[in-house]
Amino acid sequence: MLFKVFIESFHESCDSSRLDSFMRVNVVAMVILSRGKCGLCKCVTYYLIGMAGVDLSVVIFDLILRHIPIVFREQFEFVLHIPMCNIHSALLYAATDCSVWLTVTFTFDRYVAIGCKRLKQKYCPEKTAAVVLGTVTFLSCSIDIYWYFILAGPYWRGNQPWFCHVPIKDMLSVVWGTIEFLHYILTPGVPFVLIMLLNVFTLRHFLVSNRDRKRLRAHSCGESTRDPEVANRRKPMILLFVISANLIILWSVIMLFSIRTRMYYQGYEAMYLHWFVQEMGFMLQLLSCCTNTCIYAVTQTKFRDELKNVFKCRFLRQSYDE
Repeated sequence: MLFKVFIESFHESCDSSRLDSFMRVNVVAMVILSRGKCGLCKCVTYYLIGMAGVDLSVVIFDLILRHIPIVFREQFEFVLHIPMCNIHSALLYAATDCSVWLTVTFTFDRYVAIGCKRLKQKYCPEKTAAVVLGTVTFLSCSIDIYWYFILAGPYWRGNQPWFCHVPIKDMLSVVWGTIEFLHYILTPGVPFVLIMLLNVFTLRHFLVSNRDRKRLRAHSCGESTRDPEVANRRKPMILLFVISANLIILWSVIMLFSIRTRMYYQGYEAMYLHWFVQEMGFMLQLLSCCTNTCIYAVTQTKFRDELKNVFKCRFLRQSYDE
């Protein structure tokens, strides 16, 4: 009953079509990938399903729970008197960190599959992928639980994105600044560096391997110029690079603004950035959790075919009901 009232209130106060679109995008991706008809190995499929599921949780925690002070302002006053924002912050940071670090593990998995043949047999099976997904999720939830104890205050409902209210004296303290810097270094600073390095190593090995295969095929006779093995390797490579670039680009704005704001609070005059940059950064960060389905559709032919089949089934069902 409580969940029903919550959803109804949220749809009345917010743009429900935007919420439905964000959630359906990730759900559709999970359904299509779970069928196993996209031409990807099970290991890659597990990672992509896990990433889509975590992105869906980010959308729920960031779009739905962030509007609790609006939705429950009249119906349930007690929500404002319990540490709901502390719970919300722990869940949101855990889901966000998990989304970023799963991209790192997926990048490392592709590097092992392409550049480390000896380690490939031990690391790349689907059982290992399931263990890695569970470990990253558990570590993200365990590490980010400290936000529950750090943030102690009601929701901030000013002319800025709503979240936990932090007193100015705490934000100006060295302890808070150290915590924020460590948080930005772990997510997304270190993942950015790891993703770029792994992509460089993967691309280097991919190019060297392709050059060697071309030389071998040049000495053979009666073979076609098109190498199916290279074509099969190219698809996951394109998918990997696009997902990595999508994460780095869409996270860069909020990361730059957060570092600039922290330097300002610590007394270092940095470049001026308007507050709308923060709002744009939040929007792009949230968008990074909703664009993977578009990436799959652009880079994977079989995924596009499965997506068309889903839409056809839906339209046929609607026409049958009418």
